[in-house]
Amino acid sequence: MARHRIDRINEEIRKDVIEIIRDLVKDPRISEMSTVTKVETTKDLRYAKVYVSVLGSEEERLNTIEGLKSAAGFIRKELGSRLEVRYIPELQFVLDNSIAYSVEISRKLNELRLEQEKQDDD
Repeated sequence: MARHRIDRINEEIRKDVIEIIRDLVKDPRISEMSTVTKVETTKDLRYAKVYVSVLGSEEERLNTIEGLKSAAGFIRKELGSRLEVRYIPELQFVLDNSIAYSVEISRKLNELRLEQEKQDDD
């Protein structure tokens, strides 16, 4: 039962953080090509790792994480007015490279497919 509650809270935090970043955070370092992919909250709800995926260059990814870290207090305050929990967790933003990795793998597979088709035509 406790795991179900944590999962529900994680999803609520994820949705709310997405909305807060999109609608209220105005830091130019935060890429528009970023999204919150997952939230992992500790059992005592004191801390939450917020995984963020950013499509773009390494510089854009790092700038986005820095911008989010800078806005963490504001985002946490906004979460406080939305969540119905006793404690609002401290937010730790973590870069999630899984989507960028998937895009790169797809690009390489497409290159291989095109190369194979070219060899088949010869």
